[in-house]
Amino acid sequence: MPKVRRSKKSPPEGWELIEPTLEELEQKMREAETEPHEGKRKVEALWPIFKIHHQKSRYIYDLFYRRKAISRELYEFCLRENIADKNLIAKWKKQGYENLCCLRCIQSRDTNFGTNCICRVPKGKLEEIGKTKLTQVSITRQSCIA
Repeated sequence: MPKVRRSKKSPPEGWELIEPTLEELEQKMREAETEPHEGKRKVEALWPIFKIHHQKSRYIYDLFYRRKAISRELYEFCLRENIADKNLIAKWKKQGYENLCCLRCIQSRDTNFGTNCICRVPKGKLEEIGKTKLTQVSITRQSCIA
């Protein structure tokens, strides 16, 4: 099985505990990247990649901030080696962004009418609005709905 991409530097202590999970997620990422995309819209082909990217970043975030199972040195190593998305994790630490699935959800330039993603709409208002008025291109993205 191929290793997770990283530099020549030796990883900090505790790497062997998280490496199997990261390798499994990396394997899923390779499968998602090579999956045929004929018959799918451009955005639909990217959904599995966004989902796996979110899982990797959330895994590292949870280990460090919630479970306190890895050291700061290992956490920073994962961010430095781009194993986890440091910008996404920075947003998760802010109030109101704890369940953000990707950074595209808060970029209004990626939507049809300059609005936010469906995952940014409070659940109470979502029922009020109705699903017919939601206008984002990637509206049925699996990571937002889940």
